[in-house]
Amino acid sequence: MSETSLELLRLLAQDAPAERIDEQARALAAVDPQSGAVARELALRVRSGIDAHRRREAELSALVDIARDLASRPDPGGVLDAIVRRARSLLSTDVAYLTLADAERGDTFMRATAGSVSARFQALRLPLGAGLGGLVAQTRRPYWTADYPGDERYAHTYEIDAAVDEEGLVAICGTPLLVDGEFVGVLFAANRTRRPFSRSEVALLGSLAALAAVSLVQSRRAAETAQALSALSSAHAGIEQAAAAHDRFAGVVLSGGGVDDIAAALGELLGCWVAVLDVDDQRIATHGPAPDPGTDPDPLAAAVAVRRSAASGRLAEADGLSAAVVSAAGQRLGTLVLGGRQPLDSGQGRTVERAAMVTALVLLFRLRAAEADQRVRTDLLADLLARPDGQVDGALVERGRLLGLRLQTPHVVAVCRGARRGVHLAAATAGDGRGLAGDHNGEVVAVVPGRDPSAIAASMARRLSADEVQVTVGATGPVLPAAGVRDAHAEARRVTDALVAMGISAGSARDLGFAGLVAGGPGDVRRYLDRILGPVAEYDTRRGSDLLGTLEAYFAAGNSPRHAAGALHVHVNTVAQRLERVASLLGEDWHCPDRALEIQLALRLRKLQAGQAGLDG
Repeated sequence: MSETSLELLRLLAQDAPAERIDEQARALAAVDPQSGAVARELALRVRSGIDAHRRREAELSALVDIARDLASRPDPGGVLDAIVRRARSLLSTDVAYLTLADAERGDTFMRATAGSVSARFQALRLPLGAGLGGLVAQTRRPYWTADYPGDERYAHTYEIDAAVDEEGLVAICGTPLLVDGEFVGVLFAANRTRRPFSRSEVALLGSLAALAAVSLVQSRRAAETAQALSALSSAHAGIEQAAAAHDRFAGVVLSGGGVDDIAAALGELLGCWVAVLDVDDQRIATHGPAPDPGTDPDPLAAAVAVRRSAASGRLAEADGLSAAVVSAAGQRLGTLVLGGRQPLDSGQGRTVERAAMVTALVLLFRLRAAEADQRVRTDLLADLLARPDGQVDGALVERGRLLGLRLQTPHVVAVCRGARRGVHLAAATAGDGRGLAGDHNGEVVAVVPGRDPSAIAASMARRLSADEVQVTVGATGPVLPAAGVRDAHAEARRVTDALVAMGISAGSARDLGFAGLVAGGPGDVRRYLDRILGPVAEYDTRRGSDLLGTLEAYFAAGNSPRHAAGALHVHVNTVAQRLERVASLLGEDWHCPDRALEIQLALRLRKLQAGQAGLDG
């Protein structure tokens, strides 16, 4: 390699700018035109890839910073102003602005701007379907144009065009703000000169809009929570504890605290222990002074208090225990149970109910976030199952990486029958977020990191079988999900069919052996032969030997090397050497009864396939 070529590689390693790399590449081309041209193209392509990767990292880092910034702003007005400022900075545009939906009037109105100078523009309202923003609001899809005044795709109105003209806007990009399908508003980025928006910029604005929508809704709900707590404090201004609870719970919510923080604060305020129960009345955690040994609360009394609270929707008591149901949007999310103190007075009871309401809001936010994450994972799983096996799909790899998945590492594909559906099941089958799981054609399919399908199937069957419901799990693998899992999924389904037929709760194709062929198809026979005889067949093909023929003669001769040698017309030592080679390829236990039976069946199937091929020919 020439010194010039080494210098080119050295520049790439030193992260030199593209201009310097191009200069060195041209110098190489002057010495060796043909190689130099190729080296220049490759070097600039590498440099371009590095730059693109860094831009993406910078964008993701900016989005994380924005998310932190938005989460730290408790008031909706501050959130909106931060959104437009960040959008203008992130896309390097002249103006950014945000409109909010007006459910009563059926249009959107200007709510926040950054870089705007026109009072008329800042007071603009956009009817549904009118202009670019009205079309975004109507279709809930992003739209963009490099020249809005001359773009006839949009329904121009005098009022909108006049305001846009006064502001001097030319290029406009708008994307909807959506939360769980609910339309919140539209986020725009605009330039006063002609500028085409790339799809990556549109996607970036869309990502910011998604963060903005969630932050806006959360800030509204947080403000509503703070307002509700304020109303409680005003209604019971004479009760010092209620005011302290208001400040405490509001601070917990607005600082991003969770259910445990709320329960801990409640226990500290009331001087008691607080247990958090899930929707199945199973204890998640206990905060505050724990009950003394031997004086644990009566489970029956706790169950009575929980049942009373669930029925009334209010605080309920039973035998010294208090319970407050945690519910939101008509859905029960859990229960707070208190004990270890004297009966609560009215002010303290309202404090507990307020804690339950704030807990419900926190749980609802987390539930919605978990549901959104599961939808994304389910969509990715569906795409993996629909894609034909073959080359690695880089787009799928990137989508998996954003979810914390490594789709280019070995995974096991499993099919579960008889399991309950839902987010909890998906989390359990997918290894606490390390894999994918979801409903597919009436079954639960999981793609889990690992190399041992038998062990993973058994573990999943144990974890998912509950309440006398027997779950059957069939697995196969390992495979690289990024290269497709459709064939593995089909095999896992056939394995599950065989397991159900035989009354077995878990297993893989390897566990079933030839029994799995009963419920299989033509492809399973081929895979079975590859699994049992593959190493020997590959050796014969590579070396031109006939180890498979020797095996057939050996078994036909009743496992006698001497008789096999006679049938093959070779010396008995030759047969012995060939069988030693077989042992090195298949393992020393190849002649044990179970393995020998599998090998003989595979040899017979191979011979039948060869005979059928001869007939077809």
